[in-house]
Amino acid sequence: MADWFVEEGIAEHRAVRIAAGQIVEARIAWPGRLAAGTIVETRLTSRAAGSNRGTAISPTGEEILVDRLPREANEGASIRLAIVRAALDGPGRLKRAQGRPSSDAPAQPSLVQMLRAANDTVTVVRRLAEGDWDELLAEASSGEINFPGGALLLAPTAALTTIDIDGTLPPRALALAAVPVIANALRRLAIAGSIVVDFPTLADKADRRAVDEALGAALGEWPHERTAMNGFGLVQIVSRLEGPSLLQLATWRRGPFAWRQLLRRAEALTGPGKVELSISPTIEAAVEPAHLTELERRTGKSVRIRTIPGLALEASHAQLVGDD
Repeated sequence: MADWFVEEGIAEHRAVRIAAGQIVEARIAWPGRLAAGTIVETRLTSRAAGSNRGTAISPTGEEILVDRLPREANEGASIRLAIVRAALDGPGRLKRAQGRPSSDAPAQPSLVQMLRAANDTVTVVRRLAEGDWDELLAEASSGEINFPGGALLLAPTAALTTIDIDGTLPPRALALAAVPVIANALRRLAIAGSIVVDFPTLADKADRRAVDEALGAALGEWPHERTAMNGFGLVQIVSRLEGPSLLQLATWRRGPFAWRQLLRRAEALTGPGKVELSISPTIEAAVEPAHLTELERRTGKSVRIRTIPGLALEASHAQLVGDD
């Protein structure tokens, strides 16, 4: 059982587990997207002859890859699906959500409901503490995590997440120093699926074995499978993938990711005036009227947006201004 704190922000719900004042695990959910655990009525749009796989479309127009189709399921038929993996954005393409036929009642559980379904304890808070959350977002956005003597360089690809290790320590010491940072990063950034870690090359089998043992201890009960380190320093880790990591969202959904963080900052503004959001053109496509309506409801203030050509994404900001 784990203890989670959840902030249900505008267009984004955030969950964290905290130990010794630090975030040790985090999750992000964007309401409105088909998440793992959702049960939804769909229409089967295609199915290859003789195959148990096909595609379906949800009422909101989201395409779903389907497997385990029963023999009698024909194109055009209504079919209820359980989503087992949410859609994943990638470099130049979208990996569609994955689903399987289900007889369960339709449901679209919130992040709180999904955590409680796993028998975890959940406390909903008005706002998560600043500081470590901002550091976490900075790690996701930069793909870099520093530690004494080295750094992790993280990059999502279409097939997997890569973690490279760089630093000034001797190879064995650098590899061992990176192990707890890697284990922490996987949990903090909700990284799952196929992960390849490029450790420094260690010629001695005893050194490689020491790193393998340290990695096993650091990952603890985190569910996964992994290979032993090979002679080139590579280790592959595989864990169940249910949705995008914070790293993937920050990399491939930069506009929507930044927009949600801006909404979070705007909601925290206090004092007289109206809320003015100065945004980069990169963010403009992510703005939805419903988000602005909810921001006005939560703050009790009117909201206006200024799109500033040439403004850097990270320079977008929220402030209180007087009436013109």
